Amino acid sequence: MAPLFFIIKPMEEKRDLAWQLREVKRMLRGMMSGPVSASMRQQGLAYKVNFGVDQPRLREMRTEIAGLTDDAAALAQALWKENIRECRLLACMIMPQEAFAADLAEEWVSQLRYAEEAQALTMYLLAEEDYAADLAFRLVAADEPMQRLVAWLIFGRAFSKGKRLSERDADEWLDHVAAELHDQTADMELRRTALNALNRYMDLGKAEEARGMRILNALP
Repeated sequence: MAPLFFIIKPMEEKRDLAWQLREVKRMLRGMMSGPVSASMRQQGLAYKVNFGVDQPRLREMRTEIAGLTDDAAALAQALWKENIRECRLLACMIMPQEAFAADLAEEWVSQLRYAEEAQALTMYLLAEEDYAADLAFRLVAADEPMQRLVAWLIFGRAFSKGKRLSERDADEWLDHVAAELHDQTADMELRRTALNALNRYMDLGKAEEARGMRILNALP
């Protein structure tokens, strides 16, 4: 009979990070949709690999993926580094909230490529972080459109939960909204998201509605 460690070692090795990544990709290949993947490529999603798996099915994978690892944060960071659409979305879904520190959040935001990633990052992680408001105020003035998109998404979700700005912060925020909406060269998705954030702000009360209407009435 072979020594015991020769039997145990393969079971230990299969749980390393490289094995976990291979397992996730194997699962994704099993759900691959060629037509959806081709459609996404035509829409400009130029990943190295795009399996065409929709987000509801990715969310269903989270429990199974959790069984692959004892360190979800490490697996999430490894998935984020992959040039694969589904891996980056899954990274947002499985990253533990307590492990997503502000410096890591800024790093991921700086690496965003597409609106779908920004939406997933905000929905699953940033919207629940205590530092989100400060981050959003920094990002709303960024030159990079994808970073501003994250800011508008954070603000929109915050207003939807009834959160308000101080008068001083509101003045600054409304200036940024007006600038974004008046920029005719800005990406339509960016302007649409900024407008949605403004609408959520206006839902907070009559004073906010009046201030928002002044911006809307001034649009060309």
